Amino acid sequence: LHPPRFTCLPSMAKTRPGVPSKIKTGRKELDSYTIKGTNKVVRAGECVLMRPSDAGKPPYVARVEKIEADARNNVKVHCRWYYRPEESLGGRRQFHGAKELFLSDHFDVQSGHTIEGKCIVHTFKNYTRLENVGAEDYYCRFEYKAATGAFTPDRVAVYCKCEMPYNPDDLMVQCEGCKDWYHPGCVGMTIEEAKKLDHFVCAECSSDDDVKKSQNGFTASPADDVKITLASTALYGAPMSFSNPKICIWLDGALLNWEWSERYNLWFLVLSGSNLCLTFLQNNLFVK
Repeated sequence: LHPPRFTCLPSMAKTRPGVPSKIKTGRKELDSYTIKGTNKVVRAGECVLMRPSDAGKPPYVARVEKIEADARNNVKVHCRWYYRPEESLGGRRQFHGAKELFLSDHFDVQSGHTIEGKCIVHTFKNYTRLENVGAEDYYCRFEYKAATGAFTPDRVAVYCKCEMPYNPDDLMVQCEGCKDWYHPGCVGMTIEEAKKLDHFVCAECSSDDDVKKSQNGFTASPADDVKITLASTALYGAPMSFSNPKICIWLDGALLNWEWSERYNLWFLVLSGSNLCLTFLQNNLFVK
């Protein structure tokens, strides 16, 4: 996953609709709430779309934690916000899907009237298995700390020659030899050409006359691959070249220049708690 940048993020990083309400006595907890002007019922644990303060922005997405009403029957919704990639400290990256969200540690209280509709936030694997993705379908594979820009988990499998995490919006083809997945553009093909393929062997495997299909066959997408994402050894700031499965790990406290890493196709692994401090290429790499 991309590392945080050299920017401090306030604890209340995003402007969300309404003003957080102070908790008052005399409130009663509700089992459900019917969205105004609809027959849709919202319950705790479900995900909702909330009206943004800027009419030109897409609706905010939140998970309902609790629903309350005061003596005047004004409904307040306790929620936990999902962030879109462009709302995070690192911004939107190439591997982020159009429907990707991060579950943040940003909790809030909003009026029930700000709820516009319901939605479903799937796990990453379940989302990749959907036959049809509707307007209400989203997915989440990371939790996000709004104040620090840190992600959980802090590691993710990468694929292809470009060594990028899987974006479910992008077509990929699987090599019959190494079983790695490739973007058509990274192996000199158009998307139309890739769709017509019955078999594919990458350049590295094509020189091997003994390439055979594995006993387990092929998976439907990179999300179905079982990839090891733990490293047994931490090499202090040293460039690492990973064979399958490829691994990319960003630990808390690591601030790296993503563009430089992409350009030179290098990944760095730093042992957390090592008290290591490095500068590299005039501060293009800084590890603390």
